[in-house]
Amino acid sequence: MAIFSRGISKAAVSPSVDKAAAAGNNAGLPMIGSYYSYIEGDARNRAISVPTISRARDLMASVIGCMNLRMYNEIWNGNEMEKLPIAPRTWLRRIDPSVPNSFLLSFLFDDLFFFGRSFLYVTSRTADGFPASFTRLPAAMVQTLDQTGPVWFAPSKQIMFQGGELDPANVVQFLSPIQGIVYMSTQSVSTALKLEAARYRNASSAIPAGILRQTGGEPLSAQELADLAASFDAARMTNQTAALNEFVSYHETATSPDKMLLIAAAEFQAMEMARLCNIPPYLAGVSVGSYSYQSSAEARMDLWTFGVRAYADCIAQTLSMNNVLPNGTYVEFDVQQYLTGEYAMGDYDNTNETQQVGSQI
Repeated sequence: MAIFSRGISKAAVSPSVDKAAAAGNNAGLPMIGSYYSYIEGDARNRAISVPTISRARDLMASVIGCMNLRMYNEIWNGNEMEKLPIAPRTWLRRIDPSVPNSFLLSFLFDDLFFFGRSFLYVTSRTADGFPASFTRLPAAMVQTLDQTGPVWFAPSKQIMFQGGELDPANVVQFLSPIQGIVYMSTQSVSTALKLEAARYRNASSAIPAGILRQTGGEPLSAQELADLAASFDAARMTNQTAALNEFVSYHETATSPDKMLLIAAAEFQAMEMARLCNIPPYLAGVSVGSYSYQSSAEARMDLWTFGVRAYADCIAQTLSMNNVLPNGTYVEFDVQQYLTGEYAMGDYDNTNETQQVGSQI
């Protein structure tokens, strides 16, 4: 990833220059901010329609979105590197001026979770050449010509957005240490979707299910039997009284509601989806027998340790690279504030206290 030269000025990379270079081109840079054309992708939308995946995504996104970001330098105190909190850059509290960080960070995680990477485009810079504001580019709409995926090995040098090429120097690329869900277990996700479709079909049937049997008279044709069954089901579904003559009888099947709704299969598949999403199953409401947690603090710790930390470190470390911040300046999430539940008390009301605690971690 390229390092911005200190000689670059804000005027030299102003939006007007970029737009002038892209004049006459109706793709790429001119389409940034045209939200009517933004999509999240069919593969992502299919995956999130699985309840367990949706629950896992929402749990982890809520953690990423609720934590504050802070900046620090490191100094050697004679025994170890010590974190020294510093004043944040203007963009730290609002990375994209048009939306709050809770939204932007949650969807940065969303892209990392489903696609294994996410993108921020630099919309303005400060006088020293470093970014001053950003906007998110949906990962589903970004193509990289020098990498086909689904494993991303390094930041791309050929980035396409909506059919047009972007300058990689103006794109901050987040590469997840975990492969994206839409690439990693397509069969498991498809199985969950097919199982849910089967449960939906069974839920549409009148309970108890049964069989219509002709006991006498002239044998009915296949079409006549189908019409008879359809009219019988229609009467049952509209709470009307279904009438049969002496030549037709109705026999209930022994299938119970829990078997028709495939409860056991649904529980197993929910467990599989929890494994896929790397969260403890109990956090998604899946029964795990004797395994239980003792407090909400331990549940937060489990969620952070097993699910969120890899993504949070990816975001913080990428924002700490030299194409975003000067060398030796770093960004981190206020993890201690989340783990202790203090994030619910406000933003930076206890900044000094939480920073002192964070420096001791």
